[in-house]
Amino acid sequence: MERPARIIVLDDEVELRNMLLRFLRGHGFDVRAAEDSKRLYRYLEREPFDLLILDLMIGDEDGLEICAQLRAQGQTLPILMLTAKGDPLDRAAGLETGADDYLAKPFLPRELAARINALLRRQKIAAGEPTVTSQSVRFGEFALDVGKQQLTRAGEPLEIHSAQMLLLVALASSPNRAVSRDNLLARARGRDHDALDRSIDVQVLRLRQIVEADPSKPRFIKTVWGVGYMLAADVES
Repeated sequence: MERPARIIVLDDEVELRNMLLRFLRGHGFDVRAAEDSKRLYRYLEREPFDLLILDLMIGDEDGLEICAQLRAQGQTLPILMLTAKGDPLDRAAGLETGADDYLAKPFLPRELAARINALLRRQKIAAGEPTVTSQSVRFGEFALDVGKQQLTRAGEPLEIHSAQMLLLVALASSPNRAVSRDNLLARARGRDHDALDRSIDVQVLRLRQIVEADPSKPRFIKTVWGVGYMLAADVES
């Protein structure tokens, strides 16, 4: 039997925190709650979680700073940010800091459940293990030997920067499947922690400039909204 998703809630309002605990447990989730960042970090050090529900304002603490700190530490669990503010700029700030979704208070419990389930589905899609390790992956005139990490165009070997090669290999390891930005970063940095910028999006743009006839209308390196990127390619043994 599949284990229930494990969720941790960070909110300093006792009433809301208890309401979230009751509601989420009633929907079959395994839930922990923290009233401040210190307790949150202790939980995260001891136990693995599938999702964090994070209030934008926790007493004197700033949820944006907590979110940024978690991402800087390499924490990749999805973050759903709650806030009493409805300003689009606050929403943009949360997403830019590393949150995966944003829900303004007051909210309907049904919407909260729907957003949680959507984030968990995305995580499952994006967390798949590489499916190709040695085959040749072809897209247009290009062919990538995944095992040898060699890219050719019309049969001729190409030289590309190591950062773009690492990213291409990470995408080619799961062709025709959406891969999250965090997953791409983790796979690509497995061999060279300094090869990639913090922004996967920048490296995707540079890779598109190499393999796409028109980078603004990508044919091979496709954006999968809400998830990450995908390499549209043919796999050969």
